[in-house]
Amino acid sequence: MKDHVRAGWTGAVLVCGKCSKKIGGGFGAKGKHSLARALCAEPGFGKGRKATVGVVETRCLGICPKGAVTIVDSRTPERWRIVPEGAEIESLADTLR
Repeated sequence: MKDHVRAGWTGAVLVCGKCSKKIGGGFGAKGKHSLARALCAEPGFGKGRKATVGVVETRCLGICPKGAVTIVDSRTPERWRIVPEGAEIESLADTLR
């Protein structure tokens, strides 16, 4: 049995699942998708091991901003970001690349 699997990830973005659920969408072209799903649709991001940057929806991260979602980029763990509802995904993806 294998003891490891190769992945193409250069980092991971952790998205607070509780914040996403509270907002009930708010991202994407029509504002109906969660932040994690909208990020996965961007080039280079995804849930699979072949993505450049992995997107993982977690449990509550404990910040709980109103009308926003908390994310953590594993390459800069000292700086957690708060993404307001309806934020432009393309510009967020560019800053996370």
